[in-house]
Amino acid sequence: MKIIDKIALVLVIIGAIVWGLIGLFNFNLVEMIFGNMTLMSRIIYILVGISGLWAIKLLFDRD
Repeated sequence: MKIIDKIALVLVIIGAIVWGLIGLFNFNLVEMIFGNMTLMSRIIYILVGISGLWAIKLLFDRD
């Protein structure tokens, strides 16, 4: 597994944890740490979204 695949996988896992916290407890960890839609929180959301798209590729890798 390439390093970019591992980074994407870690970010997807972080995103899943954040969504789990929102669903279970109505608690947004990203907002708590970085603020409500600040530049940094938006970057985090963008990176997690891109990682989710990258993870689709991992489904079809034969390596």
